[in-house]
Amino acid sequence: MRRCTAPGVDWIDLNPGYLSKRHYDRMAFLVETVEGVTDRGLILDSPHPEILARGLAVCRRTPILSALSREPHKIDGVLPLAVEYETPLVVLLMDERSRVPVSMEERLALAVELREKAVAAGVPPHRLIFDPVLPNLSWPNAAHHVREVVKTVRMLSGWSIFPEPVRTMVGLSNLRSGLRKRYSLDVEMRCLAVLAGAGLDTVLADTVQPDFLGSYRAIKNLVTDGQLEGGLNGS
Repeated sequence: MRRCTAPGVDWIDLNPGYLSKRHYDRMAFLVETVEGVTDRGLILDSPHPEILARGLAVCRRTPILSALSREPHKIDGVLPLAVEYETPLVVLLMDERSRVPVSMEERLALAVELREKAVAAGVPPHRLIFDPVLPNLSWPNAAHHVREVVKTVRMLSGWSIFPEPVRTMVGLSNLRSGLRKRYSLDVEMRCLAVLAGAGLDTVLADTVQPDFLGSYRAIKNLVTDGQLEGGLNGS
């Protein structure tokens, strides 16, 4: 845990992965265990609203809730939790079939639609954090997706879509998941530099990788004037 709370790490992402119903309480165990040893903020991350509810019920500090998408069970299950617990909410730009849009235009259309649903349900706009979904580099059109994600972040962060400032987030570790022998850490850092220059607010990354935090701090100081937040994939 000490390695997970190094300077520069602002949030710890808790994702217990797939859980059968009899193990839904493991999210509560993770929250209580991590909050017992660190004051870092938590991101509760699960595709199942019931698991998120178990974690929210025991949080001592307000976490970030991840995530809303166009999937009906997310709209029906996650949105009420964000309203009840008054949490920031990650808006994952994926459609009702868990499909990631190909183009910037599709991503932005989803952002507009999901913002409207969230605000109508009672989530204030300033609590929304938009994640345009970085691809895994094994995808056939991965390079195109990366370019469209960068353009989406630039549009959302530049006050071009909504009347209020917009927070953005990406899961940087998605890029090399399962592919670390094929692609070096440099791939992640170059991508992060471009995204930071586009206005990215928060990055979820495996910060215990050797040399990651040094490169991250350099990007944070040189490109973003110190505004980029870091998160650890603590799944």
